[in-house]
Amino acid sequence: MLDVGADAPEFELPNQHGETIRLSEFEGQRVVVYFYPRANTRGCTIEAKSFRDARAAFDDLDVAVVGISDDPVDDLAAFADDHDIPFDMLSDEHGEVSTLYDSYGEKQMFGNTFDGVFRNTYVIDADGCVEAVYEDVSPEGHADEILAELESAPAAH
Repeated sequence: MLDVGADAPEFELPNQHGETIRLSEFEGQRVVVYFYPRANTRGCTIEAKSFRDARAAFDDLDVAVVGISDDPVDDLAAFADDHDIPFDMLSDEHGEVSTLYDSYGEKQMFGNTFDGVFRNTYVIDADGCVEAVYEDVSPEGHADEILAELESAPAAH
């Protein structure tokens, strides 16, 4: 995992609408960057909906949210439409950005080994540095956990 205080790696990825989103677009604002394994799976849907449902609270704190998986743009578009996801869902099909964030690698499921995205989250501060790290998170209650910590630790300017 990246260390708190480290510069967050810049990224440039397409969102669910095919628009290019860069981390640098959030300069001057905190951003939650959460990595998730697969759109429209149970855990990933719970996690995305929890961030969706907490959108107003994140907005009140001037904190942006982006989700990153290795799903193709078309899958992300359907996922966002199906669940009314109001924030950017980014497609990292080859796992390059996820790798930079120590959130991609070998996984095992049902006796199969494959490469995939790990469920990790980073909070990036307004200056582009890692403010908080959440590794191998549980999708249930995760957005609320981050909100509670953000509310107790106001942004430094």
